[in-house]
Parts: sequence; C-alpha cells; structure tokens
Amino acid sequence: MESKYPKGLFFLVFTEFWERFGYYLMIGIFFLYMTADGKEGGMGWENATASDIFGTFIALAYLTPFMGGLLADLKLGYRFSITLGGILMGIGYCMLAIPEKWAFYTALAVMVVGNGFFKPNIATLLGNLYNDPRYRANKDTGYNIFYMGINVGALICNFVAAFMRNKIGWDGAFISAGIGMFLGVITFWLGMKHYKHVDVRKEPKPEDKPLLMQFIKVLLTGVAFAVIGWLMPNAIWGSVDKPFTIMGSQSTDAFFMFCIPVIYFYASIYKKATVEERKPLGTMFTIFIIVILFWAIFKQNGTALTTYAESYTNREMPKTIAPVAGFMGSSKQLVYAKEEVNVIDNQFRPIKDETGKVLKANDYPLYFKNAAPSQLPAEGQSVSLLNSEIFQSVNPAFVVLLTPFIIAFFAFLRKRKKEPTTATKIAYGLLVSALSTLVMVAAVYYTDNGMHKASAMWLIGSYGVITVGELLLSPMGLSMVSKLAPLRLAALMMGGWQLATSIGNKLSGVLAKNWDKFDNKANYFWLNFALLMFAFIIMMLLLKRLNRVFHEGKEN
Repeated sequence: MESKYPKGLFFLVFTEFWERFGYYLMIGIFFLYMTADGKEGGMGWENATASDIFGTFIALAYLTPFMGGLLADLKLGYRFSITLGGILMGIGYCMLAIPEKWAFYTALAVMVVGNGFFKPNIATLLGNLYNDPRYRANKDTGYNIFYMGINVGALICNFVAAFMRNKIGWDGAFISAGIGMFLGVITFWLGMKHYKHVDVRKEPKPEDKPLLMQFIKVLLTGVAFAVIGWLMPNAIWGSVDKPFTIMGSQSTDAFFMFCIPVIYFYASIYKKATVEERKPLGTMFTIFIIVILFWAIFKQNGTALTTYAESYTNREMPKTIAPVAGFMGSSKQLVYAKEEVNVIDNQFRPIKDETGKVLKANDYPLYFKNAAPSQLPAEGQSVSLLNSEIFQSVNPAFVVLLTPFIIAFFAFLRKRKKEPTTATKIAYGLLVSALSTLVMVAAVYYTDNGMHKASAMWLIGSYGVITVGELLLSPMGLSMVSKLAPLRLAALMMGGWQLATSIGNKLSGVLAKNWDKFDNKANYFWLNFALLMFAFIIMMLLLKRLNRVFHEGKEN
C-alpha cells in the first residue's frame, strides 16, 4: 500500500526537530542570560534593554529569510542553502558560550544570517515534495506533522537547558544548542536522496532576471535606511541629556526603516505580476499583514511571560518530587535571606535613605518579594525552585499533544466536505489566541496584581489556549504560501511569511519593553487582547474575498 506521505517528509521533520532544539534551547534562556546578575554569569542588563535586544534578534532572525529565500530561488538551491544556514547557526550558538560582548553580538549576527538561509528553504523543500499529485491532498496535514516535529525539539530542549545551566553553566547550555544544530545538518544530509529531485529551480522569466540586482539594491538601500533610522531622530530632536527615538529605541527605529525598502520590494513584485498571479499574491500579502499582530503577542513568551514565570509565579517544587527534579537538573536551590522592602506602586524595592543609598545589602532574592508570609522559609533555609525556562516547554508540549487531534478533526471535516479554508483556520486562530490573554488578565486579578504568587496553572492554561490558536494559524500560513505562491517565487514568498513574522517579533519586544510601565499588569494583557481582536475582526471582514481565491486555486 502506497504511503500518504513522501519519504523525505520524515527526514525534514527530524532536521527541523534538531534545528528547533538548538534554537529554542538558546531562546529559552536568552532573556534570562541577559537579565541575570554578573555574579551569576549573566549580562546584568535591565529588563527593558534585554527586551529590546530580544525583540531585535528574533525580528532579524525572521527578516533575513526573504534574502535567503531569494538567493535559493535564483542561485544557490534549497539543499545548499539549508546546509549553509544550519552550520552558521550551530557556530553562532557555540559562540554565545564565550562570555564577552564582542562574542555575544557576533554570535547574534551569525545566527541571524544562518537562520535566513535555513528557515524559508526547508519549508519550501517540504512544499515541493507535496506538489506530487499523490500527496497534494494531504499538504495541510504534512505541514501539521512538520510543525509537530518542530515542537518536539522545542519541548525537550528546555530540560536540557536547565540541566546544563544548573550543572555546568550558561556556556554548557549554549554549546548544547550548537551540538543540536550540527546534528540537524547531519540528519538533513542522510535524507538527501529523498528530496534531491525536488530541489529544482524553475528558470525565471525574462522579466524576473533583474530580481537579483533588485535584491542587492534593496539590501543596500535597507542598510542605508537603517543607519538613518539609528542616527537621524536623535541628531535632529535629541540632546546629550535626552536622547530621542521615534519608537522607543534606536534599534527599533533602524529596524522599521530597514523594512521600508523590503516592503516596497514585495509591493513591486505584486505590481509586475501577471493577472493570474495577482489574486493569490494579494491574498498572501493581506494575510501577512494581519498575522503580524499574532506574532507580536505570541512571541512574548520569551520576555513578558518569562518575567511572569520568574517573578510572579509560584515555582516552589513539592518536597516529594524536588529530589527527582534536582537530579534531572530542572530545579535549583534558592537560599532565603531576609531584607526589609517597601511597596511602591505595587513594585517591591529596597529601602533607601534620602541620598539614594540602600540601607541594607540587596541580598534578598527577588523571588521572595511577593511570596505570602506563610510560604517564606526560615532565615538561611533554601527552597527548590523549578527553572523558569521549563515553562517554555509548555507550549510545545501542547503542540505535540494537540496536533493529532487537530489533524483528526480536520480529516473528519474533509471527508464530509466541510473542512474550512486555510484563511478561515487562520481567522479562528486569531480569535482563540485572543482568548489566551484573558487567562492572564484573570491571573493578575486573582493575585491582586502580583502582590502574591500566582499558581503555575495560570501560565499553563494561557499557553494551552494560545497553542490551539497557533496550530490553526502558523502551520496554515506555511501551507498557504505553498499553495498560492508562484513556483518561480516559492522561497521568496516563504520569506515574505517570515518577514511578517519578523515585524511581529519586533513589535513583541516593543510591547514587552513597556512591561514595567504598567502598574496594573492586567492592563498590559488587556492591550494584547485588544490587538488580537482587532486582527480577528479585520480578517473576518475580508474572509469572503480571501476564501474565493482559495477556492479558485483549488479548482485550478
């Protein structure tokens, strides 16, 4: 009996498993590493600074795929691009183990370039496998399986990160991420014969041949715009005492300035497209714009929600399982050292005199500052706390758990010819994701705005709800691009999906940077809810028109 799935699917799934293992291991501790005190081996930066760097990194990691996709389409091919990208990312992860600022920023640059070559092209290669008529009907399911493989890696990696961080240190965790990426490259090579035949680039049309020169011009123009965005606002309106930025930081201004020529580049592709290509391209671009707000909220799992897990959530391990967790390396001991504190604007701060001098040494662990008195141990005693990065495994755990049910549910509807279109699934994904923010609103109210610790079930519940929204949206976006993109621009359009993700990722950092400015944390999550509901309403208003294009594409 012939399989419903191409053999190459499973090699690509395990390649992505290892790639996501490395990426999410690094990203799970990235914010914690930047905000950890220097004596703990971290960078010792403020939350706002770390959020800005975090948002900029994940934005650039999803911005460069449009470049890697275009180069693969026109010159390099998909297999070479994937291999090159994987090796670069592995090197970047290992470089983070060097505790120097030059190594830190160099590593980020290397990872950003590597991700640009890897990410759009492996998804495109998978789509090419499903262009075979034998498998085409199961394309959505294939991307769901691919997405589940991604999240198995993301599930496991945080336990490895916690173990290495507790037993060896930050460097051990980052090197583990690099090893995972190199294993992904080896896995990809082992399956080469199963997708060699679909690494075929269609000869560009005569009018497409200038695309490479356009790409170079866009890149250079983008860099020039970024420099202007970095320097000009402060030069015109700022001063030595009061630096000026338009969107909160120089990196944010530079990023969005860089995006201007890139967006213009995609608009020019639409303008030059044939009549037959314009409808699917217009549909893709519309959805790209709408889902930016989804990524702006979803990607706060590494910033705002990590802060909530670190400082607002009860992470104390029950005594019955603390030894097991300690053996596995997923918990650490925290000694209680008493310190008097004031409560100012719902924030716990050490007592200072009129000159600003701290009256008592600041050795009071932050975790205890909003713990109920009954939960405080005796002076000098320790408690066993679950590592904060373990919460990063909740979302991928739900992905692995729920994906088979999502696949079965849509297979059931497909048999009855009632399966919703890809656009409809994305719309429902936005709605469900919006509901997840209400779980956090309830958590803030229940804990009196963080005055005492929240149960871990609030975070787990929020992650569970948004995972359903994610499964209705993220793999469907990949499937949409594969269905609608002109073959000659397949990887470039996959890069367009990543570009939308990139802008959303940067906005997530912009939002998270303002976490400390919200005295009432419920208002922060209400803002997230409003943004997602706005995206959902816009999607529903356009849904009939979008669905018409999907139906036409199916008929063709």
